[in-house]
Amino acid sequence: MTDSSTPFSKKPPDRRRFLQQALALGLALGFGLDAAPVRAAEAEIRNAALLQGEDQYILNADIVAELSPLLVDVVSRGVALYFITEFELTASRWYWLDEEVSSRSVTHRLSYQSLTRQYRLTTGALHQNFGSLDEALRTMLRIRNWGVADRNALRIGRSYNAALRFRLDVGEFPKPLQVSALGRKDWNLSSDWYHWTFVASPRETK
Repeated sequence: MTDSSTPFSKKPPDRRRFLQQALALGLALGFGLDAAPVRAAEAEIRNAALLQGEDQYILNADIVAELSPLLVDVVSRGVALYFITEFELTASRWYWLDEEVSSRSVTHRLSYQSLTRQYRLTTGALHQNFGSLDEALRTMLRIRNWGVADRNALRIGRSYNAALRFRLDVGEFPKPLQVSALGRKDWNLSSDWYHWTFVASPRETK
């Protein structure tokens, strides 16, 4: 038996409410900005280098990238952006396809916390909060000490082909925003593959 004196309200689940908000946002962004000039968002890999670590070869690199005004607006409205940095290391073989020595990727989740007015950068179990979007982007785009290959996987004196890429993962958007992103350059942010040659050298001794 229901107590009629107790007010009863049925709220949609959090996920449903979020998708409803995302749909409204997608429609607003998809139609409200159509008249504005579309500026392609691009990224560029710079200063990528492999160094010897204790047990692994580590990667240091700098990425130059800037969010389009649309992406800045999206993240400020509470929609998280996911960025993927991908690394590949191969060895050439004259008799067959190149040998894949190592393949690694790392995902950064960039979000805005409206209660604290801070941007949060999440990588795995690591969380960092920043007072501005620029600070969060600088940290994400500066790669340091990323272990990308085991030392025993590389042969001393052999030449290897290294490749690095950075991109926004549009597939992580809520479905309504994925539809809005189709065919729009200002929804995308990615670099070309950056290639360089690396020769494994003996471990330095002190």
